[in-house]
Amino acid sequence: MIFNTLTTHILTVIFIATVFRSAFGFGESLIAVPLLALWMPLDVAVPLSVLVSITIAGIVVIQDWDKIHLKSAGGLIGFTLIGIPIGLLLLVKTDERIVKAALGLVVSLFSLYLLTGKQLKELKKDSLPWLFGCGLLSGILGGAYGINGPPLVVYGAKRRWSAQHFRATVQGYFLIASAVGMIGYWLTGLLVTAVFHYYLLSLPVMVPAVFIGRLINNRLNSESFFKYVYVVLLGIGLFLLIKSIVG
Repeated sequence: MIFNTLTTHILTVIFIATVFRSAFGFGESLIAVPLLALWMPLDVAVPLSVLVSITIAGIVVIQDWDKIHLKSAGGLIGFTLIGIPIGLLLLVKTDERIVKAALGLVVSLFSLYLLTGKQLKELKKDSLPWLFGCGLLSGILGGAYGINGPPLVVYGAKRRWSAQHFRATVQGYFLIASAVGMIGYWLTGLLVTAVFHYYLLSLPVMVPAVFIGRLINNRLNSESFFKYVYVVLLGIGLFLLIKSIVG
C-alpha cells in the first residue's frame, strides 16, 4: 500500500510538471522538486527532476528542431556555462535566505511591471550584450538555485519569439544545460539506483504529457503566451520570497 501510494504520488507530480514544462518551456522544477521531496530524499528528487528535464528537452528538440533559434540557444548556453560556477560560489559564500528574498522581490516586481501591459524594447536580431547578460544570469541562478528560466524569458520576450519558437529554443538550451548539471550529479555520487528506478517508472506518463503540453503551446499566440509566462514568473518570485521567510 505504501508503494502504491508513493508510485501514484510520483507519477501524478511528474505528469503535471511535464505538461507545464512542455507548454511553457520552463518551471517544472518548482512544481516537481518541492512535491517529490515530500515523499523522497531531496538528493533523489533533484537528480530525478533533472533527468525529467533532459527527457522533455530531448523530445521537444526532436519534435520541433526546425523552430530552434540555434544561434540564440548557442550563445545563451555558452555564457550560462560561465555563470554556473559563479552561482555555486554564491550558494556557498552568501546567506541563502537574503539572496532568495532579493531575487524573489526583483522577479515579482518585474513580472508585475510586465503584466501591466508594458513591453520590453524589441531586439531585431541577436545581441551579444543581451546574450551575455541573460545567459550569464541564467547560469548564476541555475547554479545557485536551479532557476534558469527568468533571464531566458526576458531574452525571448525582447526577441519577440512566438510561443512555439520560445518553447523549442529554450528546450535546446535546457538539453545542454541539464546534461552538464547531470554530469555534476554523477561526479558527486548522487545518481543512485533510486533515481533511475523512479525515472523509468515515470516514463509512461512523461512521454504523453510532453505531447499534451505541445498541444497547449500550439494554441497560444505570442501575446497571450507571454502573459501566461509573466504569471509563472510572478509565481516563481513569490515562491522565492516565501522560501526566504519560512526557510
